[in-house]
Amino acid sequence: MKIKKTDHTGINVIDLEAAKEFFLEMGLEVMGQQMVEGEWVGRIIGLKDVKDEIIMMRTPGGEAMIELVKFYNPVDEKGLQPIQSNTLGISHICFAVEDVEGLVAKLQKKGGELMGEIHNYKDVYKICYLRGPEGIILELAEKLN
Repeated sequence: MKIKKTDHTGINVIDLEAAKEFFLEMGLEVMGQQMVEGEWVGRIIGLKDVKDEIIMMRTPGGEAMIELVKFYNPVDEKGLQPIQSNTLGISHICFAVEDVEGLVAKLQKKGGELMGEIHNYKDVYKICYLRGPEGIILELAEKLN
């Protein structure tokens, strides 16, 4: 047995349409959108009375996919818990991009917030952390050579 690849990353959100629009602005493509509910999904994810809506998105070429999920039932009663770069657990998603400055400027118009600065790392990468919708942290990395 061996692992073939990471299939997708799931991101739970409150405002599904805003999250979709943000990732469309980044250049991801919608693969599909659907409601998911029923006992079968609850058995998989360990929750009861599940009703959610998902949007599958991918990078151009399909190398990476994300699944945006809006839970209608059950809802997370704690609400949005913003994380920092050093919060334990999964903290961010990194995308290899072209023109990091141009993409950051574009995403800032859609509410993205640069967390620090765009840094030239040893003339190999330009990298930065950007907070997207609902506190999602994205690392954007532009290979220079």
